[in-house]
Amino acid sequence: MPSLPAASPHPVSPAGQRPGDAAIEQSIRSKLAKSKIGKDGFTVHVKNGVAVWEGHTTVMQHKGAATRMAKSAGATLVENHIRVDGSSAVGGPRKATVSAP
Repeated sequence: MPSLPAASPHPVSPAGQRPGDAAIEQSIRSKLAKSKIGKDGFTVHVKNGVAVWEGHTTVMQHKGAATRMAKSAGATLVENHIRVDGSSAVGGPRKATVSAP
């Protein structure tokens, strides 16, 4: 029995084209609702395949997760305007220490 081809990580229309903006945005919103970063209250809009994130968080990793989420939903480009405010919940603010030889 032949095996089925692996599912594509990006939703693809029957014609082999990328999905429309509304489909990409809906996919991102669905992923956001199921993720840990959903509680941060980020907003996302997609136009011409470009996902634009807005919002703020105290966890630096949430910003990167939002970018990866949009790309995995089919966005061709991501503009991430999420601000990382203050320090993360773990470890507090980090400061570099420079020592003279």
